[in-house]
Amino acid sequence: MAITLDRAVGQRDRGWVSFLLASQAFWVLVAVILACVFLSATTDSFATAKNLYNITRNFTFVAIIALGMTLVIITGGIDLSVGSVLCLCSMVLAVVMHAGYGIEVGIAASIGTALVAGAFNGVMIAYLGFPPFVITLGMLSIARSLAMVASNNTVVFEFGPDHDTLLALGGGAWFFGIANPVLYMIVLALLTGFVLRWTRFGRYVFAIGGNEHAATLTGVPVRRIKVAVYMISALAAGIAGIVQTGWLGAVTTNIGAGMELQVIAAAVIGGANLAGGAGTASGALIGAALIEVIRNSLGLLGINAFWQGTFIGGAIVLAVLFDRIRNFRQSE
Repeated sequence: MAITLDRAVGQRDRGWVSFLLASQAFWVLVAVILACVFLSATTDSFATAKNLYNITRNFTFVAIIALGMTLVIITGGIDLSVGSVLCLCSMVLAVVMHAGYGIEVGIAASIGTALVAGAFNGVMIAYLGFPPFVITLGMLSIARSLAMVASNNTVVFEFGPDHDTLLALGGGAWFFGIANPVLYMIVLALLTGFVLRWTRFGRYVFAIGGNEHAATLTGVPVRRIKVAVYMISALAAGIAGIVQTGWLGAVTTNIGAGMELQVIAAAVIGGANLAGGAGTASGALIGAALIEVIRNSLGLLGINAFWQGTFIGGAIVLAVLFDRIRNFRQSE
């Protein structure tokens, strides 16, 4: 188990150069940089302040959820419900504030909804032994349906007395012109990175993904940790939903539709191993950045937007292939 943990945490004894060259997130970052350089040279609109502002703000919602998803994937699980949980939390916030309650009450109700959804997923998976795919797929449908019930399947765009406060929270730029969602993403990424790297909880997460049976035998509270990571995943979706509501200024029942695929793609492209035991907070951000650069570049290069899924899917395949080759070399 010690070997598994050392490999999962990062093999501290290796030099920085060797570590970077063996890191999938590093090579994805290189790809992002090269893509940005290429697009800056071939288009007149990519490197503009407005476009860069839109890119950084747009990818933050996927990145925030990918941080929570990374913890789930490290344990060897999966959460397909994050897009629908985002929708439900956004709708709960909107409906509560539309009813005349303050933003504090709305945010508390939204966060509470996310934690309940995550706890349900975690308990069903950790204590009752249901497959993560099945339970989170069920929650995907349940959460979206509850959002429709809460709003009567209508658009909510009036948020009561704190309407302007909510819009400023999600769409403002309070510090040095940096969009607020970007600031939230940075803070959450630093917090997630610290937890994974320096806390006992983080080591437990890696231990479960590396070898769940061995982790159980050594006293790791596997069930409680699993419940916690699914609650964190749902919480990340809830936070993203709150911020996105303030950014869009309206909530519909199709918000977040299909986002779970982008989130999983961002985590996997950034180095999270679907078999468990590997993943980083920085990798989640880099993977999300690559997806947004791909999406943005299609329009700038005049490529049909329908190709977006092909490019992202190809990036996932290449990321998994890279991971397989790396594991094969390490086994030798």
